[in-house]
This record gives sequence, C-alpha cells and structure tokens, in this order.
Amino acid sequence: MRIIVPLLFSVAWAGAAAADPLYGIAMHGDPALSPDYEHFSYVNPDVKKGGEITYGVVGSFDALNPFVLKGMRSSARGLWEEEFGHLVYEPLMKRSRDEPFTLYGLLAETAEWDAERSYIQFNMDPRARWADGAPVTPEDVMFTFNLLKEKGRPPYNRRLDLVDSMEKVGERGVRFTFNDKANRETPLIFALMPVFPAHALDPETFDTDTMAMPLGSGPYKIDRVEPGQRIVYARRDDYWGKDLPSMVGFANYDRITVDYYLQSSTLFEAFKKGAVDVYPDDDPSHWDRAYDFPAANDGQVIKDTFSPETPTGMMGFVFNTRRPKFEDARVREALSNVFDFQWVNRTLFDNAYQRTESYWQNSALGAYGNPASETERELLGDAIDVIDPEILAGDYAMPVTDGSGSDRRVLGAAVRLLAEAGYRIDGGKMIGRDGNQLAFEVMTTNSAQEKLALAYQHSLNLIGVAMTIRTVDDAQYQKRLNTFDYDMIVLVAPGFYFTSSLSPGAEQVWRWESRSRDIEGTFNFAGVASSDIDRMINDMLEARSTEHFTDSVRALDRLLVNGHYMLPLYHRDGQWVARWNDIVPPEETPIYGYQLPTWWDASAQ
Repeated sequence: MRIIVPLLFSVAWAGAAAADPLYGIAMHGDPALSPDYEHFSYVNPDVKKGGEITYGVVGSFDALNPFVLKGMRSSARGLWEEEFGHLVYEPLMKRSRDEPFTLYGLLAETAEWDAERSYIQFNMDPRARWADGAPVTPEDVMFTFNLLKEKGRPPYNRRLDLVDSMEKVGERGVRFTFNDKANRETPLIFALMPVFPAHALDPETFDTDTMAMPLGSGPYKIDRVEPGQRIVYARRDDYWGKDLPSMVGFANYDRITVDYYLQSSTLFEAFKKGAVDVYPDDDPSHWDRAYDFPAANDGQVIKDTFSPETPTGMMGFVFNTRRPKFEDARVREALSNVFDFQWVNRTLFDNAYQRTESYWQNSALGAYGNPASETERELLGDAIDVIDPEILAGDYAMPVTDGSGSDRRVLGAAVRLLAEAGYRIDGGKMIGRDGNQLAFEVMTTNSAQEKLALAYQHSLNLIGVAMTIRTVDDAQYQKRLNTFDYDMIVLVAPGFYFTSSLSPGAEQVWRWESRSRDIEGTFNFAGVASSDIDRMINDMLEARSTEHFTDSVRALDRLLVNGHYMLPLYHRDGQWVARWNDIVPPEETPIYGYQLPTWWDASAQ
C-alpha cells in the first residue's frame, strides 16, 4: 500500500476526474433524506438536554480500549458502540437507523466516490475538534488506519489490506484508493471507522496500556472509572457537533453511568429500586411475571414494546467444525434435529417464541418461505446439487415434535442419520467408527445458556450422546471464544448472537468466510470454510441492484442453513424494554428498532 501526503492539491491531482461532494452515501440507491435535512426522523429535535441516565449490564471490564484483542469483549461500555451511542470516539460518518444502510456526515462533512467505488475521499468538517480543542485532521485519519493495521483487533487491523493508496488531498481531504480485494461496501465500512488523535495517543502503548484515559471527539468524556464496576460519562458543553443534523436529538443527558452486575437477577433488583433506569428484557416468563412490584403497579415503571422491521437474526447452539466430531454435516443435522423446540418452548417459555428457520427470516432477504429464483439458482451454480430440495423450495422446516420431550419419531430419524455418518448405538451409547462414544462439551457463561443446555442435554441422552456443560466466568469465556477453544457455544444473549440487518455486508466475511476461520478474535465461531459461501458473500458485496442483492443474500442463507453450522433456536416479535417514567423515548421507532441514544430525561425538561 502506498501512503502519499501531497503538498499541493494541483500537483497531486492534476488531471484527475473530480467528483461532487456528497452529504450522504447509501449502499443501494440514494439517501432518503434531502441535502437540507434538519435531523433524523426518529429523534425529538426539541429535547432540552440535561438530567442523567444509568444503564446496567452484566459482566465486568478491565479495559478502556475496545479496538485491541485484550479489550475486545472486556472494554467498558459506551466508548464506541451503537447501543449506548458513540460517546467518546466517533466515526467518519453516522448511520441512519431508519434506512437499510445509509450514512450522513459527521467527522467527515462530505464524501466523494466514483460509480465503480474504486475510491472514497472523506472531506473533514473544519469544525471538528478533539476534547482538548485540537482540530480533527486528515492526518488523524491516516494515523488511525496505520495504528489499527499494526496493533488493532480484527476486523480493524485488516482494513488497509483493501487499499492501494491512502493520501491527503488539499487541506481537509483524505482519499483511499482501493485494490482488487475491496468491494462495493468497502467505502461505507471505511466511513464507519473510528478516528484517533495522533497528537495525544502513544502508539507504543496502544495495545498494552488498555486502561489509559482516551481523548475523543465525541459528545462525552469519561468522568469517573471504577474498574470492573462502573464508568461515568459527562457531556461536553464544548462538543463541536451538537448542532449537526446527524447529531440533533442525540447526547441528551448531562451524565451517563454504566453499572456492572455479576448476574441478571441482581441487575433486575437494582432496576426495581431505581438504581438502573432501563431494562431490556428478553425473557418471556420474566416479562410476564416479574413486574408485580410497587413502582410498576403505580406507573413509575413502564413496559414498552417496540416493533422493528428487521430480520430475526439467528440465536442457537454453534458447532465448532474445527473439531473432527463435527466435520460431517450429517452429524450436525442429526444433533440439531434432536433438540425438542416444542417441549422447550412450552416448559421454559410459555410458548412465547417462534422457531427460527433462516438467518434473515421475516424479510425479503430470507430463504425461508421464498423459493429460489432462476437468478439465484444461477448464482449457486454447482452448489445447488448439494442443497436440500426443500431448502431450495423455501419450505424447509426444523422437525416439529409432539412436545413430550421424547418424540420417538424425531429421535429415530436422528439415529438413522447418525448411522449414515458411521455411528451405532451399543449399550445405550452412540458409538463412532473409532469405538468411542459421541461426546462433546457446551461452554456457557450464564443461567439462560445453562437452562437451554440442560434441556438439550436431556434430549441427547435419549439417543446415547454424552453432552457435558461447562460454565465459565466472563474472562475465561472470552479467552476461549477468541481462540475457538470449545466444542459448542450458545448464542442467545442480548447483543451477542448473529443479528441480521436489511443490508448485510462485510460482517458476513468475519462470520462465515474461509479467511476468518483461523484468525483469532473473529466471529467465525463455527469454523466455516466453504468456497461456495465465500463466492456468495463476494457476490452479495458486489451486487449493483436491489434484485441481485436479494438473490445473493437468499443464496447465502440457503448455504448456511444447508450446512447446519448452528442449531437454530427461536425469535419473538417485538422488542421489550422496561423503563422508569422519567426516561422517555421518541414517538417514532425506526426500522432497526428502539435507539437508546435518542431517549432523554423528562425530569430535566
């Protein structure tokens, strides 16, 4: 990669074709908002800023740097994330949550690209400032990309692998010219990158001193840190971007506190007492039965249901196919089919859930309910020969049991499928060709995962498969997750499962593509390495039309479902959040669901 810092615009770009600066960029089509938009549709632009909010999370933290492996899952919440807002660090452009994938100006006032998206140029906002008053510059952007290449965690450390040259343009521009490894989504991914202050960050200690106090450009600064227990943010009165259209209605609190709890039950007790202001709830039984306490009965605590328009995503048990016992897709399919969803849904969740059959279910992008089109069949090519005909037809479904917890018909079918893979039952044990019982361990980290694992263990015992359950603390769980040191994991935690958007893109590379299989810290938990999946992800990223994009995502969905890399679990309609009545959300819910950074403290109005 070439790094060029030109002295004069006319010398560096003489003869180059000029592009019009764009206030917003979209993956497909044009931005929905006009150039003179005043704010996003899902905010309250008239909020009087003030007051405070306290969030509660389960876990701990020992880092203030979410960009290196050490801080990947142990960094304090709020520094750099969508859920609570980018409080300290900011991206170059800000994503609208009411469009599939559209970005508007933030640190970069405008962007420029060509029709082929062979490059993107970010023109920095001259008003952008770090918390110490220094300007945010193109040099800061280049410094950030180089630093993350050297010391960042995946996928940040691989961004420059897609770049042929990175260079400063004029006073405020920084331009990335891409190589043949990039795709049409790459410019948008670059627009979502953080920016660090070159003048105030020591590259030598970036990945070692992970508790160093960060200097950001965002609307908040860290006020107090109690490692592992609490982090408090204070709103900056001098925040440079408070009047930007993309920031109107955001950063509404004077103080934001994030408190850490060891268990969800302890967190909920804190919420009941008013020590925590909002409580996202994913447990149907808990949602129905746990709110009979004085503050909820007298209206001080409000239960809200929000209705996003996004695909379901995928929760489930993940097979680590790096383990020889899980190499055969027939084994994975049989072990998946044994799970008695109807029994679990009735006994554990009061039938609150629906079975998930697709990674993009409940949307036009999902294969479930949508037969493969001719274009999709052409995209799949020879892979079509190994896909279950029912999956191609769109009417594939996981087995439906009698709900007894021991449906002999379903169990028998699983035993026959395991027999095809070389297993037999001997003395009540499922024995492989090597003479050993089929056995594996599922790693869990909380009671919700344990509950599901115990139900699964019950069903597996019925066919002679030995599954053990190992519950570990957060630190050990993250270490083993990063190094893929497990047989099976459970992805059901809020914010920690395979979420799906209306514009899937590069995140699919780090979940499923072959190159991510052996890179520590990626999200390829299943160890997938399939040339067909690689090809389909690339086709999705290169799609020029909405129709082609839809066909490629559906084809990817069929390949993932057919590969049985996960035991699909469940989903439900709507998002549940309980809140104290002084914390108020806007009236409009965007397509991606509720957005906590747009809420406010009514007691400050």
